[in-house]
Amino acid sequence: MSILFSSLSLKNISLKNRLVVSPMCQYSAVDGFANNWHLVHLGQFAMGGAAAIIQEATAVSPEGRISAGDLGIWKDEQIEKLKEITKFIKEQNSIPGIQLAHAGRKASSGKPWENHYQIAPDAENGWQTVAPSALAFRPEKDIAPRAMTLDDIKKTITDFQLATKRAVTAGYDIIEIHAAHGYLIHQFLSPLSNDRTDQYGGSLDNRMRFLKEIIEAVQHELTAQSLWVRISATDWAIDGWDLEQSITLAQELKQLGVEVIDVSTGGAVAHQQISPTKDYQLPFAATIKKETDLITATVGLIKEASHAEEILQDKKADIIMIARAFLKNPHLPLYFAETLGDHIEWTNQYARAK
Repeated sequence: MSILFSSLSLKNISLKNRLVVSPMCQYSAVDGFANNWHLVHLGQFAMGGAAAIIQEATAVSPEGRISAGDLGIWKDEQIEKLKEITKFIKEQNSIPGIQLAHAGRKASSGKPWENHYQIAPDAENGWQTVAPSALAFRPEKDIAPRAMTLDDIKKTITDFQLATKRAVTAGYDIIEIHAAHGYLIHQFLSPLSNDRTDQYGGSLDNRMRFLKEIIEAVQHELTAQSLWVRISATDWAIDGWDLEQSITLAQELKQLGVEVIDVSTGGAVAHQQISPTKDYQLPFAATIKKETDLITATVGLIKEASHAEEILQDKKADIIMIARAFLKNPHLPLYFAETLGDHIEWTNQYARAK
């Protein structure tokens, strides 16, 4: 059997294969509430054989949403529909995960098929954004965020903790903290978006403090869940966040009990210089895995079974996370298994299509 379709045992859960659905925003919620779109969208991947499914960036507070259509988990009433989603995923022998997020200065944006740019605070579906510093993502277009006070920071850490408590109640077995793609936690990490002079800015230790305090708070709410963190390993910009700092961060996260590091790149600044080609993010994941011995997930333009298997054979990552290719084919693992000559279990209702 291929490595791709071998199991991977974590501390409290076991992935039946190495294919995990990467979080993908759907911009289809109202007031943060999930609906049948999310149930069907996420459920189809479970039916198709994915080992785990990480739900889209789910905001820990209303102002933490990327758009007004984002999912949220800032109030107890949002739990009920999420329970329905996790129950269905588990019934299909897959593992439900959730990505907890705050968009920071990249919040208050339009839906991508309508207007992906920032919406002004006084306009419909717009609000005042917050960030570590009053630096706009697109200075020529965006209204500058309000620099967070120490009380704001403390509240946001509590928001992540309470969101984790609700996620556990809702039935998620993987909790992923979103510290990538230029959203709030990444904004604290990168010196290009953080010019604070207090204990949350300046040195690397200070810039990592916000994420580390979130991790420590979140740990209080976990029972048997696996804790993952997604990072951008580089800003693709001069004097920004880079691989060396990412390795240091990953080592710190390992000490704090993070079980999987999910390695992506970019998103911090509009002037990034990035050329997304095959394996453009893989070297970052491979180096972090080698230097930290953390279980490492890689993501980005992985479309073929042979490519995914090669990454695992070369020991450059432990988990393959895929987004767009799952949208094109929700039953991607069934196709990949057939391509590699592996025999995996199909859901009974679809078995006659083998």
